[in-house]
Amino acid sequence: MAARLQGIYANRFSIGFGPILLKYQGSQTEYAIRAFPLGGFVGFPGEDEDTDIPADDPNLLQNRPLVDRAIVISAGVISNLIFAYFLLVTQVGIVGVPTFNYQPGVLISQVAPENSSLVAQAAGIKPGDVVTAINGQELPASAEAIKTLMLEIQQAPQQNINLTVQRQQETRQLQLTPELGADGKGKIGVQLAPNGEIFKKKAENIFAAFTGGAEELQRVTLMIFQGFGQLLSNFGETAKQVSGPVAIVAMGANIAKSDITSLLQFAALISVNLAIINILPLPALDGGQLAFLLLEALRGKPLPSHVQENIMQTGLLLIMGLGIFLIVRDTVNIVSG
Repeated sequence: MAARLQGIYANRFSIGFGPILLKYQGSQTEYAIRAFPLGGFVGFPGEDEDTDIPADDPNLLQNRPLVDRAIVISAGVISNLIFAYFLLVTQVGIVGVPTFNYQPGVLISQVAPENSSLVAQAAGIKPGDVVTAINGQELPASAEAIKTLMLEIQQAPQQNINLTVQRQQETRQLQLTPELGADGKGKIGVQLAPNGEIFKKKAENIFAAFTGGAEELQRVTLMIFQGFGQLLSNFGETAKQVSGPVAIVAMGANIAKSDITSLLQFAALISVNLAIINILPLPALDGGQLAFLLLEALRGKPLPSHVQENIMQTGLLLIMGLGIFLIVRDTVNIVSG
């Protein structure tokens, strides 16, 4: 659309890469579904050696000004964000956004098994208990309660701490001594979770839905950037959490089983992820193409076409290789799990 609305020729529109599985020849464009579902691409005359269009035709993409080409190249990223926004508007307006209603304290969701730390078990802590205070300090109804409890435990290895625990209608006072972990921090062998319940808050009217959708888009985008930051700063630990197409489909299937309405938010999350990844200045991505345009603006002329082609082909092979690796790894994990 970004090309056509500017009168620029576009002769191919493909979902996926590799061999063609299905195709339809329109009046100007060939529409195709290809074998490897790792994104897609738009092809332009001039990139093909067999085109009948003269090389100096002003409607070829490479003959257009930098701004026109930048609009076409960035259109995929923009459409991902627009699509995510309207998904979130629908979520906010019709289904509601999941919101956590915090209650005082921190929930003990799990106690470590017997072959691990025995501190919590020995003290009588059970799953479902709610820690409402530590050493006389009350844990408030907020997301900070978990951080406060964790910090107090981690800072007291081999020191006595006092916990106030709520179990159903009964309040208990427990004393325990955190073990010294390998990292030098205290641990008691429990898994913590926020105390409260999730409810879905719908927009009051259509205007509030559009506003709420924008706020959700901002929150999701910030969360994804923070995830990329953690990936770069702690690659060894977070790289294992990177998922490919197979794992993403499996996640979507699990979400659909438990709460199909959450698929809207899940799809928006994927779409924003795609937008951010696609704008990165990496070969074979839109960000790589925009980097070529920036170099052209700085140099006053484009890089030689054979240099650009070699860089893009190398990047495409690396991305496809990573995609295939993730598909195989995720398939093995799902089968073995």
